[in-house]
Amino acid sequence: MTDNLKETVGRYGIWSSDLRFGTPSRNGELSEAAAELEELGYGALWLGGNTSARDAAPLIEATSRIVVGTSIQSIWEHEPAATAASFAELDSTHPGRFALGLGVSHAKLAEQYRRPYSALVSYLDALDEAGHPADRRLLAALCPKTIDLARERAAGSVPYLVTADHTAASRERLGDAPLLAPELKVVLESDPTRARTLARDYLAMYLALPNYTNNFLRNGFTEDDLANGGSDRLIDAVYAWGDETRIRARIDEYIAAGADHVALHIVDGSTPSRESLPREAWSKLASLLT
Repeated sequence: MTDNLKETVGRYGIWSSDLRFGTPSRNGELSEAAAELEELGYGALWLGGNTSARDAAPLIEATSRIVVGTSIQSIWEHEPAATAASFAELDSTHPGRFALGLGVSHAKLAEQYRRPYSALVSYLDALDEAGHPADRRLLAALCPKTIDLARERAAGSVPYLVTADHTAASRERLGDAPLLAPELKVVLESDPTRARTLARDYLAMYLALPNYTNNFLRNGFTEDDLANGGSDRLIDAVYAWGDETRIRARIDEYIAAGADHVALHIVDGSTPSRESLPREAWSKLASLLT
């Protein structure tokens, strides 16, 4: 398999925080789900939350070609040398199948959170010293400086909770070569009230995190857009919802804006847990992408 992530991840992937192994009684279903997602034609699985090569390995072993990436591994929770070693070990047995997505997380989630940009630069320096290849890592890049860093020190960007306009701006800063793979939340619901209610319920946790709200403000939204769970304008900009035609059109907006790959994230109102995999929704989503 080629080492070029842009060639291997394909056009569409699945983003999920529910695919991490852990409970033995669930591991069989997780392996089965990963194999099914590969058969459905998705090119990559993106593991939400603070994940690592250890979380990716069982999914890679359960499949034959699909790329598994972290979205994201927190720089505060994993030492660079250990990160480089675990990457090298997994890549030696499954070449080209693991994508290391890195990010600075959030001040509310990491006690060590200080000067995040400088910390990220130092982390990349340490990865370089440990022999980790820059063309096999990606950065969760929201602000312009970090997007530039993704161009200069990584294979590209895997931004979370961004709009098509942000995607276009990222593409302009990255240039043509780096991979740009934004996450996009999908609600398979045609009723506007129901769809936006599901979207707001899920978005609430992110509107308490300044990295995201500051990025929205930087990209043309106002404080009013961030109030009361998010305005319709904000919801419609960061979600794809509606019938199949409308959802496909929203996904295509990101591709037209410059995304090489879109990490599709099903939001269905269920409590995020490893006990509930939206396999029917993943299958339905795959059918409208063909």
